[in-house]
Amino acid sequence: MSWSVRLPLLLLLPALCGARGRADAPKPNFVFIMADDLGIGDPGCYGNRTLRTPNIDRLAREGVKLTQHLVPSALCTPSRAAFMTGRYPVRSGMASRSQIGVYLFTASSGGLPQSEVTFAKLLRDQGYSTALVGKWHLGLNCHNRSDFCHHPARHGFERFFGVSTTNLRDCRRGAGSVFARAFRGLVLLPLQALGAAAATLGALRALGLARVPPGAFLALAGAAAALLGGLAAFVLGFPPRNCLLMRGFDVVQRPFAYENLTQRLADEAADFILRSRPPFLLFLSFLHVHTALFASGDFAGRSRHGAYGDAAEEMDWAVGRVLAALDARGLAGSSLVYFTSDHGAHVEEVTARGERHGGSNGAFRGGKATAFEGGVRVPGLLRWPGRLPAGREVHEPTSTMDLLPTAAALAGAPLPRDRIIDGRDLMPLLGGRSPHSPHEFLFHYCNSYLNAVRWHPRNSSAVWKAFFFTPNFHPAGSDGCFDTHVCLCHGRHVTRHDPPLLFDLSRDPGERRPLTPDAEPRFHRVLGAMRAAARAHARSVEPVPNQLSLGHVVWKPWLQV
Repeated sequence: MSWSVRLPLLLLLPALCGARGRADAPKPNFVFIMADDLGIGDPGCYGNRTLRTPNIDRLAREGVKLTQHLVPSALCTPSRAAFMTGRYPVRSGMASRSQIGVYLFTASSGGLPQSEVTFAKLLRDQGYSTALVGKWHLGLNCHNRSDFCHHPARHGFERFFGVSTTNLRDCRRGAGSVFARAFRGLVLLPLQALGAAAATLGALRALGLARVPPGAFLALAGAAAALLGGLAAFVLGFPPRNCLLMRGFDVVQRPFAYENLTQRLADEAADFILRSRPPFLLFLSFLHVHTALFASGDFAGRSRHGAYGDAAEEMDWAVGRVLAALDARGLAGSSLVYFTSDHGAHVEEVTARGERHGGSNGAFRGGKATAFEGGVRVPGLLRWPGRLPAGREVHEPTSTMDLLPTAAALAGAPLPRDRIIDGRDLMPLLGGRSPHSPHEFLFHYCNSYLNAVRWHPRNSSAVWKAFFFTPNFHPAGSDGCFDTHVCLCHGRHVTRHDPPLLFDLSRDPGERRPLTPDAEPRFHRVLGAMRAAARAHARSVEPVPNQLSLGHVVWKPWLQV
């Protein structure tokens, strides 16, 4: 071979060896951390100056901070389904068509279908050890109390220690009751109807206007007493059955104790890191800072923001516990750590004494259960020393759905070809190889209803957002729906907009000044493009069984673990 041929080959050799080296590089570990109801205005790295979050802030300092990181739905269950699958929750049936948008009972029959492919399934098939520690909230059983058809183990998690539903006031003594409110609203009305019927029958019989057999009175009184007694027993005795802590398929504590619960979750997560053979995937899903708020003795009363601040600062400590475990094993440089929240802070969480039990959404409008930025814009921090630049900020739109394709690409896992994956690989954007978001359009849902469309044109600094409807905040002028405790998605609870309500978030991130054709000459052209994108997206959504139908979310005693 002549030198004229050999020389170019020799020059290419380092590049070829480098490519071979990257292909043979060990697969990274993944540590995904998700807070519950944490607002983007809560961590110090997003501007908070009074809430102490040094470990979360460390992730921003040593990694990449996303400033326009988004959830497709601002409620726990649909948001978590989207995160797990990389798909809009409406595609998997995990978006409600009624007022109940999440699972409240362990003994409900709905949940994430086994046909869905989660990031845990993808990575397990690539030889990863997988674990979920903390909150699941995507269903448990289908037909009986032991089929566990929606259990984390059916979705790729080899190890599970946590809570199958969510944190509720009913689980903590003295914190109030979600079910008591439901009892008053849904139970007392039929009881009052029975009482009114009995009184009417009694009056007619006394006046001689109707012959009512004595048996009718006895039957009616018996039915009322049985209904009242049974439902009272259900409401008073239900929380212990619904509030359970599980290890695998076994209940290890019922009701679960709040004392040192966060420490137990942090210890479980650290133990998995310290004992697992790489590569591994850990999903640490906090109960903090969802109400009922709690904190151990080491944190209670220590923050400047009451019970909420105590819980947030304890959660930050737990993040530090996980990072310390990675450091102890020397795995920081081979592990991608990701921190986020399932949606924005719950602004309506205010006690009777006026104490805020919800967090801060910073300068953004709205909160949990709304498609305003306060509901859908969440913290997004990614750290991987040596692979991602430290201290970098990315202002392009990204989604929590992006973590599945990102992890799949890094682990060498092929994405399923039989379904639409809405997320995109973030590594080119995070590493600076691409200046633009992989998303031109993103869609925000309120339950199963397409609520808003976001458009970031490729060669423009504008970020357009169009609302097809907005919630009716109550009281007027407030930033939430204090009459219903969470904003609802249809009927009298919303105002529809035709033409859609249009904002340019690059100029008005607080969504306070809707644009008009007079003020924005591109108004009709922009809306035309966004309507077309919405129609195309709607055509791509195939009908699937609704996993949050009334029949799937009601309590079914035969499913109770």
